[in-house]
Amino acid sequence: MARIEHICADAAIITGQADGEMYFRLGLMHANGRGAEPDYVEAHKWFNIAAMRGDARAVFHRRELSEEMSADQIAAAQRAAREWLSVH
Repeated sequence: MARIEHICADAAIITGQADGEMYFRLGLMHANGRGAEPDYVEAHKWFNIAAMRGDARAVFHRRELSEEMSADQIAAAQRAAREWLSVH
């Protein structure tokens, strides 16, 4: 599932259709475990990216999610977001 999401995110960037909404939805998918177990690190990563792209809801969800995460998980999510952004 994650591979497909990354391909979709990459395609949206290439076509100029990447916005906070798309990244917010990816965050929700990972937070809710749609199609797999919930992955809070991936969810937090996508909420970070969505917030940077202007989606205010992502800020709220990221904050709520971080209350369920360890400091190491949050740090991993932030690193993953920075890595993803450095490539895109």
